[in-house]
Amino acid sequence: MDDDALLALAVRLADQAAAAINAVRAAGFAVDRKTDRTPVTEADHIAEALIVEGLRAAAPGIPVIAEEEIEAGTAPAEPGHRFWLVDPLDGTREFAAGRDNFTVNVGLVEDGRAVLGAVAIPATGEVFWGRVGAGAFKRDAGGTRAISVRAVPAEGVTVMGSHHYQDDPRLGRFLAGRKVARIVNIGSAEKFCRVAEGSADLYPRFGRTMEWDSAAPHAVLEAAGGTIRLLEGGGPLTYRKPRWENPGFVCTGG
Repeated sequence: MDDDALLALAVRLADQAAAAINAVRAAGFAVDRKTDRTPVTEADHIAEALIVEGLRAAAPGIPVIAEEEIEAGTAPAEPGHRFWLVDPLDGTREFAAGRDNFTVNVGLVEDGRAVLGAVAIPATGEVFWGRVGAGAFKRDAGGTRAISVRAVPAEGVTVMGSHHYQDDPRLGRFLAGRKVARIVNIGSAEKFCRVAEGSADLYPRFGRTMEWDSAAPHAVLEAAGGTIRLLEGGGPLTYRKPRWENPGFVCTGG
């Protein structure tokens, strides 16, 4: 499969997983705890099984690293230079709390870089996708259109922040000296997508994230003309790091 076909596959599976998550939400669900005390639900497991099985059936030569398989210890130990990173339900805390800011993330990494990805927002029906160097797109009730980051408007930057870290003093220090129009605090990879579509300008992330949280939206943002840099040193955010953990980073639009 070429990259366009792989991207189409990621979009299709993210779409299907979003529908499955919405079905679980409508039926009701219990919330369990993983070994690190973070929440997990039936929706996480159903969505991951759907995505992982679909990827392995359609592209058997590309290993899959998925969040719940990592937790269970069943993911491949050596994924090679090209592999999928899957977060079947990014923002489980939001989902469990009845909020709408949770996503499905399906991204492809090659030689340490996020090269393409799809992000679905089940609660709103939006789907974002992109391939670095080939553009980014969004589908919603109004249809499908190309998206891109924007130039910072005269009123100042719109900043995306984490719902669970909105009182972090590091944010105030980071924004010191900038003209800020507003700060929007939500959960999940939706924050990347709002910068990618040009409705926000900046997303600094100080807390811990995992590679499956960021790979798919990273590709969408870069495909839309944005950048992601490390908070320490300003280098690129890369993948296949020890324990799959990301350091702090900042997403920037135009």
